[in-house]
Amino acid sequence: MIGYAFCGSFCTLSHSLAALRRLKADGLDILPILSTSVYTTSTRFWQADEFRDAVKGLCGGKEPIHTIVDAEPLGPAQPLDALVIAPCTGNTLAKIANGITDTPVTMAAKAHLRCDRPLLIALASNDSLSANLSNISKLLLRKQVYFVPMRQDDPDKKPHSLVADFTYLSDCLNAALGAKQLRPLFL
Repeated sequence: MIGYAFCGSFCTLSHSLAALRRLKADGLDILPILSTSVYTTSTRFWQADEFRDAVKGLCGGKEPIHTIVDAEPLGPAQPLDALVIAPCTGNTLAKIANGITDTPVTMAAKAHLRCDRPLLIALASNDSLSANLSNISKLLLRKQVYFVPMRQDDPDKKPHSLVADFTYLSDCLNAALGAKQLRPLFL
């Protein structure tokens, strides 16, 4: 089973859902995990209840995990083959890099990494090339952490922003399951 977590980069949620559809088309069993902000926040991109319903429908009716308590067993008690965080915000990336566990997604990541299984991050953050660059570096050095290739989405207006190319997610997951980082990392 693959855990698939969504964080609050709301403008990339549709891209992430498309990647999730491709994984489901490949026959993967997916356990959905939603950050608190994705679970509760309606935006111009998605209404919270509509997004929850879309994820639940794609995952065969599985209720998304959305609390720290429900995410905690995802380590030894309920092992996953891999955990995908797509999109992963800069805030979540920083917390994972620095061992902070205070959200459903960071708890899922902590619990999952205890089992030395692959964690795949599809970053979407406006501060990737500034405040979060050191956190990317930390996680690139960490065993079992992999990244979906990323690019600057608007170098002129958002010079520090990076967004993963979600079309690579399926290939990256297969590579991570084989203990490999798909290259190039920066497109």
